[in-house]
Amino acid sequence: MQHPFELPEPRALDQQRGETFPSLVVLMRRLLGPGGCPWDREQDFLSLRRYVLEEACEVIDAIEAGDLEHLREELGDLTLQVVFLSELGRQAGRFGPDDVVRTLAEKLVRRHPHVFGEVQVSGSTEVVRNWETIKTQENQKARALLDGIPRSLPALKRAQTMSARVSSVGFDWEDSAGSRRKVDEELGELDEALASGDKARIESELGDLLFALVNFARHAGVDAELSLRKSADRFHERFAHVEQRVGTEHGGWPRGADGKPGPGLPLSVLDGYWEEAKRKSE
Repeated sequence: MQHPFELPEPRALDQQRGETFPSLVVLMRRLLGPGGCPWDREQDFLSLRRYVLEEACEVIDAIEAGDLEHLREELGDLTLQVVFLSELGRQAGRFGPDDVVRTLAEKLVRRHPHVFGEVQVSGSTEVVRNWETIKTQENQKARALLDGIPRSLPALKRAQTMSARVSSVGFDWEDSAGSRRKVDEELGELDEALASGDKARIESELGDLLFALVNFARHAGVDAELSLRKSADRFHERFAHVEQRVGTEHGGWPRGADGKPGPGLPLSVLDGYWEEAKRKSE
C-alpha cells in the first residue's frame, strides 16, 4: 500500500514564500508513476495543449470578473499544467521542473538590469524598450521579424501583433486614412468573391478583410481582440434578454421533433425584443 500524500499546511499570507510548490512536483510524480493515474500516464505534450489554453482563458475570465477566490483556484489549475509538462520533460530526459524555474529566474534577472544591475531607467516605457533590446541580443542568430509570435494566439491578437511588428520597420500606411481605404478595397474584393460563389476565394477574401480591419484597429489605437470580445459580451447580454422575453411571452422557443429549440417566431418579434435590450443597455 502506498503512503498517502501529505497536503501542505495552510500558511498566513505574510509567511508564504513559495515553499509549498515542491509538493506539487511530488504529487505529479506520484500521479505519473507506477500505480498512479491511468489517464495522467496516457498524456503527452500534444494532448495537454488544449488544457493549457483552456486554463489560461479561465484565469483571464476570473480576472475580468474580479473574482479573486475563483482566480486563486484557476491559477492553481494553470500551475498544474506547468508542473505536468515539466514532469513530461523529465520523462523525455530533456528538462525538469527545477530547470524550468531556473531558466525563468535567469531570464528575469537578465532582463531587469535596472533592478539587478546598474542600468538607470526613466519609467516603464524605457523598461519595455530595454526588454526588447535584451531579447534581441539573446538570440545568437538573426531571426525573421515575425518569428516568435505564437501561431496559437487568438487570430485577432496574432494579426494585430504581426501588424505592429512590421510597422516597426516602416511597412505600414502613413496614417489611418490609408488603412481605412484598404478596408473598403478588401470589402469590394469580398463582394466579388461572393458573386463568384467560390468558397475558397470567399474564405481568403474574408480573411483579408478581417486582417485589414485589425490593422485599422491598430491605427485607431484600439485592441481588436478586446473590441470583438466586448461586442460578443454585449451580444450575449442582449440575446439573454431576447430569450427571457421569448420564455415569458411565448413559453420558450418552438421545438422540433428532436426536442431542440428552432425557428418559428417571426423575426420582427425577435428584433423588437432585441431593440428593448439595446435600450436597456444605453
